[in-house]
Amino acid sequence: MPKPEFAYVTYIETTPEKLWDALTSSAFTQQYWFDTEVRSNWKIGAPLALVTNGKVTDTGEILEIDRPRRLAYTFKHEADPGMRKESATKVVFTLEPFGRIVKLTATHEGFGVGSKLLDGISKGWPAILSSLKSLLETGKAVAIPPVALGIEGFE
Repeated sequence: MPKPEFAYVTYIETTPEKLWDALTSSAFTQQYWFDTEVRSNWKIGAPLALVTNGKVTDTGEILEIDRPRRLAYTFKHEADPGMRKESATKVVFTLEPFGRIVKLTATHEGFGVGSKLLDGISKGWPAILSSLKSLLETGKAVAIPPVALGIEGFE
């Protein structure tokens, strides 16, 4: 039986290089990802940490780097006690240029049946990636209140 997976596709008027920077630079992520810093040296096997308001919320390991086409890492939620018990999952970003736009495909896979994390990321990723798209296209991120997504601890 296949494990549940989350997939999201969007098209962004930007370059692959600018989108890559927005996915891997804390200066960008803090603007569209609930003030979250993404910390890593971006080498295969390196640790990854998502840090919000000084607190590590998620950790992982870099699995694949193909700048500016593909980024993959493991994802382990640390903030919520219930989700912390779940196994690490995998996040993959694929960037494909289409003229003046870039197709961004985000997948998040490896969830167990009944995963609380799958429910959480199914609300979070669309909001985060919509805000990213808005930031790159207009210069202003969408301000989606975390509480509206059922995300605790980000107020």
